[in-house]
Amino acid sequence: MRTWPDPNDAMIHQHLQQLRLRPSSYRTYHPMLLEFQQFVVQNSPQPGVSRELFQSWLRHRAGFSPVHTIIQRVWPINRFLDWLVANRLLASNPLAEIGKNLGTQDAAQIIRALLNPDSVTALEALRPTPRFASHLGPAIQNHVALMRSLGLRYGTQELQLLRFDRFLQERVDLIQQPITSLVLEWGKEDSRPQHLVECVQTGRIVAKSMRRTDPNVVIPRFDHHLFRQARRQQRRPYIYSEEEVLLLLKTALSFPSPSTPLRPLILHTMLILAYCLGLRIGEIVRLTVGDIHLDDRAVEIRETKLFKSRRLPVTATVMAALREYLKARDQAGAPAEQSAPLFWQWKTSGQYRYPTVGALLVQVIRRAGLKPVPGRVGPRIHDLRHSFVVHRIMAWYREGINPQMRLPFLSTYLGHRDLDSTLVYVTITQELLKQAGDRFRSFGARALEVTVGGDPCK
Repeated sequence: MRTWPDPNDAMIHQHLQQLRLRPSSYRTYHPMLLEFQQFVVQNSPQPGVSRELFQSWLRHRAGFSPVHTIIQRVWPINRFLDWLVANRLLASNPLAEIGKNLGTQDAAQIIRALLNPDSVTALEALRPTPRFASHLGPAIQNHVALMRSLGLRYGTQELQLLRFDRFLQERVDLIQQPITSLVLEWGKEDSRPQHLVECVQTGRIVAKSMRRTDPNVVIPRFDHHLFRQARRQQRRPYIYSEEEVLLLLKTALSFPSPSTPLRPLILHTMLILAYCLGLRIGEIVRLTVGDIHLDDRAVEIRETKLFKSRRLPVTATVMAALREYLKARDQAGAPAEQSAPLFWQWKTSGQYRYPTVGALLVQVIRRAGLKPVPGRVGPRIHDLRHSFVVHRIMAWYREGINPQMRLPFLSTYLGHRDLDSTLVYVTITQELLKQAGDRFRSFGARALEVTVGGDPCK
């Protein structure tokens, strides 16, 4: 087996070549990897990179670089070490081994811990707490299993319950306390209304579950005033105008991607599906080639929330855009099997991942000038789904259609289980208020007219 480091830097060059980087990226990564290789050669007589050697390099860099710069520099090095291991050119990647041992994939936190003077303690602090290991853990775990046996995904609720369980593991002094007291103590960790509402909601789930076998369990009271406070502090949906949607589509087509020429059209098609069909990002990512029915002008959405599937009829313009994308996809050499991901990622030979799609579409919004560069502020991708609902209702108003009669159809199209879930997306805008007011004047205002000398109640 060949080993690394090699004297002529051939492995570094081979690794960077297979990444198909832009010239500017190549010029950035190449000296980083050369500098790391030189440190390994100078400080280790044996081939390979041990944990001690890797930590020594981190502390060497910390002598003249800030931590955030070191973390950025480690990213290409970590990727290179993974490539060496995959090609049997290196026995192990120390960073990957540490993460595997700790049960975490957060490389940035591992690097900070390795730079800590007491690195052993800092690394142990990163080890995740075991799942459902508190005194209420078995009961909570049984409840999650019961809900899933009833056909629910129960993912969001499980995450809430795991946060509650971790809190209980840290507070062993509360073992004998009732659930109402546990909720109050948990709420003291964060005074924001959103956290307090989560505490009460989670406590009520646990209490209701335990009350099936113990009628003496007290269920925490739900504070409606606190819930309204939390709702008021939530980010309001941003309703894109039709001009802004057209700007997003135009920006997507001009998205810079020299290493993946099809990416601009991929992002353009994703935005069409998000706005014209009101699809969630997860639904877009999971689409396959077989889900696009060109002859029937329909798109199949399979196994979404509550394990439901639906078949959505689409307009001729949307189908024309999908037809154009499928043609370009075939010409690019993507797999044509019915089960192949609709949006194919050439570098990984698989489908685009949810975080990747979200990050790319956010870049499109920022390049369009609709979202500021720093922070989690401004319009979101999911707001296209809100815009789809509002614009559909406004279109019904303009066509003289009563939206209330069409809401059940809209709810089914969106994949909701009831109208209440759909009404969350009905954001009141000035134009929507105007359309509703015009409809009221056309159909209901005459009922309020009072004839001279007459009885208005007759």
